[in-house]
Amino acid sequence: MKREDKNAIIDQLTEEINQAKHFYITDIGGLDAGDTLAFRRLCFKEDVKLLVVKNTLLKKALDRAQGEYEELYPILNGPTSVMITETGNKPARMIQTFRKNHEKPVLKGAYVEQCVYTGENLVDKLITVKSREELIADVILILKSPMQNVLSQLNSGKHILAGVVKTLSDR
Repeated sequence: MKREDKNAIIDQLTEEINQAKHFYITDIGGLDAGDTLAFRRLCFKEDVKLLVVKNTLLKKALDRAQGEYEELYPILNGPTSVMITETGNKPARMIQTFRKNHEKPVLKGAYVEQCVYTGENLVDKLITVKSREELIADVILILKSPMQNVLSQLNSGKHILAGVVKTLSDR
C-alpha cells in the first residue's frame, strides 16, 4: 500500500474517531464469511458503523485524534475492527447477543462516555452504562418526584379541607 493511501486511511479514521461519541475495538477474525456478513448486517440494522482496520493505522489515527487513547494501544494486536456508534451500550448488547450463537466478536476495548474500558470481561458492565442524556433524565425524575408528592398532597388536602369546612357550616 502506498504512503498516500495509508495517510488517506489514517485521516479518515481520525475524522471518524473525532466525530464518534463512542467506539468499541473488537476482534471478529475467525468468523466465516456467512457469520461475518450476518454481523455486518446486524451492525447496519442497529446503525453501528463497522470498520476493519490495520492496527498500525488505527494507532496512528488514535495518536492524531482529539482525546486520550493511550490506554487502548496495548490491545491493538491481532485482527481488529472498530464499531462506531452514537449510543454507548448498543455495541455491547450486540456483541452479547451475537455471542450466544458464535464465539466471536471478542471485545478488546472501548471508549464510552469519555472513559476507556479494556478486556472481554467488561461486556456486561458496558451494557449497563447509561448515556449522559439517560442520566440527566434520571436526575430530573428524582427531583420531580418529591415535588409531585407535595402537589398531590396539597390537592388531596384541598378536597378534604373543603369537605371539613362544608360539614362544619352545615352544623
